[in-house]
Amino acid sequence: MRLQSFIFFFFSLFLGSIDTISQNLSPQIANYQMDIELDVNNKKLYGKTVLTWKNISDAPVDDLYFHLYYNAFKNSRSTFFRERGVPAFLTQDIDNNCGWGWSYIKNITDDKGNDLSSGMTYVSPDDGNPDDETVLHIPLSEAVPSGESRTYTYEWEAKIPQTMPRTGYNMDYYFFAQWFPKVGVYEIEGMRFAEENGWNCHQYHSSGEYYSDFGNYDVRLTVPSDYIVAASGQLVGQKKKGELKTWNFVVDDVIDFTWTTSPEYVVQESTYKNTDIRLYTYPEKTDFAERYFDAIGYCMAYLDEHLGSYPYPTLSIIDPPIHGMFTGGMEYPTLITSLSFRSFPDGFKTAETLVIHEYIHQYFMQMVATHEVEEAWMDEGITTYYENRILDEYLGKDKSFVDFIGVDIGSKSFNRGEFFNSRNRQIAPNSIKSWEYKHGGYGDIAYNKAALWLQTLEGMIGQESLDLIMKRYFERWKFKHPCRNDFLDVVEEVVSEYHADQFPDGMSWYFDQVLFGTGLCDYAIGSISNTENKGERGFFSSRNECEINESSNGKFSSKIIVLRNGDIHVPIDIVVTMEDGSKKMYNWSGEERSYAIEISSDHRVMSAEVDPEKKVYLDYNFINNSLVLQQRKESIGRIVGKWLTNFSHIVESITMII
Repeated sequence: MRLQSFIFFFFSLFLGSIDTISQNLSPQIANYQMDIELDVNNKKLYGKTVLTWKNISDAPVDDLYFHLYYNAFKNSRSTFFRERGVPAFLTQDIDNNCGWGWSYIKNITDDKGNDLSSGMTYVSPDDGNPDDETVLHIPLSEAVPSGESRTYTYEWEAKIPQTMPRTGYNMDYYFFAQWFPKVGVYEIEGMRFAEENGWNCHQYHSSGEYYSDFGNYDVRLTVPSDYIVAASGQLVGQKKKGELKTWNFVVDDVIDFTWTTSPEYVVQESTYKNTDIRLYTYPEKTDFAERYFDAIGYCMAYLDEHLGSYPYPTLSIIDPPIHGMFTGGMEYPTLITSLSFRSFPDGFKTAETLVIHEYIHQYFMQMVATHEVEEAWMDEGITTYYENRILDEYLGKDKSFVDFIGVDIGSKSFNRGEFFNSRNRQIAPNSIKSWEYKHGGYGDIAYNKAALWLQTLEGMIGQESLDLIMKRYFERWKFKHPCRNDFLDVVEEVVSEYHADQFPDGMSWYFDQVLFGTGLCDYAIGSISNTENKGERGFFSSRNECEINESSNGKFSSKIIVLRNGDIHVPIDIVVTMEDGSKKMYNWSGEERSYAIEISSDHRVMSAEVDPEKKVYLDYNFINNSLVLQQRKESIGRIVGKWLTNFSHIVESITMII
């Protein structure tokens, strides 16, 4: 039995190796081996990185560009701080404690031993800010030939910032995101918007996050021995030496690596299919585990069915302490952060909302690796759309955001209200870059508006067709870098296949309005009138006899006026209800500023409603979508109203006589 066990073990290992080699999910362009030491006393990181970078272009590449994100927190002159900075409550004691941070590469050599350090220079490709040091340019001694890989080794050091957005430390809580010197993306001609081969390496802006190539990470993190570490990927080894412990994590086919550590972490575990799920939180918040695990299990199953499988063996959920809340609600490969509050009643679904939103990002922009800095809606808007769908189905569409003492708010409704209650709903189109939202509107437009027009697209073509679009888009572009044109191409494909009669000219007319435009959508019932038919009257057959002919079309002629008050036009349904309770649906292209429905019937029209199924979720004002006429019975109010009207006419007449 023992021999058979060994044979089985090695046979399985061999097959597993073949499987691993043959199933690379991504092009694995930027691969990292890192040795990192955390110095909790001096609040520093000491790192050594071995980067293996592949040139996928058709020409040699003679330089490298690196992100040095922590230099955004070096001083108040950085582009990050000039654009928006951070909330005052996060930096109120930054000067007293010198909570600023920085990062620099001490030296770098290529795989032939050439020292590249002397050529390093900071550049500011976006705004020309000479004080911004978040992008580093390094000329190479030898160009990387087309299709080949080269290895670069660099030692670096970083001062950890205190309580900065997404990263830093507070007390004994540490969170490291966008923390190490990371190579940019070399885009080849025809990729996304690239007209020629070149580096895409933006400065670190206060809005938008990161854009990176796929690769494999093998990272060893040395921390105090009583600290617990959570990180992207799988823990494959631990080694204790004196007062320190080294944690070794590996993860393949991802665009980044993130980690966190604290001596206070409590770890709780669950599973979904072949994925190990771990929740890291502080002792006072461990009772949120059931809510987190139930929500994430539902979300994983939903996306598994509608898009495709989650391919990684681990998922870590971080619920930070209150003093680490600046890192909550973020997404990184195989690691997401949420945020819970013990003082909130269970009816406030903050924990579920955040964990579901951030997990959806594992699909958009982790696997489908869009560029949030350049096209934020492609990950935030799509993610918010799915967040609304999943939460409404999971917790109920009328209470998936708040369900507390009679106050019920659905996620989709909250998203819509948040957008239409924003200060300037038309401040910018969805198509601009993150740092171009110079006067606000980033969240409202990138998240909320995009989710609303995606929901409206679903209303026009049906959820089944939109699901087909999203699944095809995901399958085609996972582990690649698409841009909006790639998404729009998939929309056009599906619409031409299944909705050609309805939209023979495709959908560019729609995206011109909602993606590239800033208009609002608002349809309304303007008026309803019912006129009693008295037939045709007058001289017809002779000049000597006045005739009265009864109407053959019904007792009443009714007219409904529908208005387009907004700039955006979409196809619109209108339901008309008659006095006898019968209903009829009408369809209007929605293009003109007004539209009339004329009906001849034995019954009056009693009400009309635009978009009765709420397909056009982008409609600004649902209140004016319907109009109901009062019944004919003479109420006290109606009689008084008539008397006041007649009295006013009498007064007007007397005034004219006088």
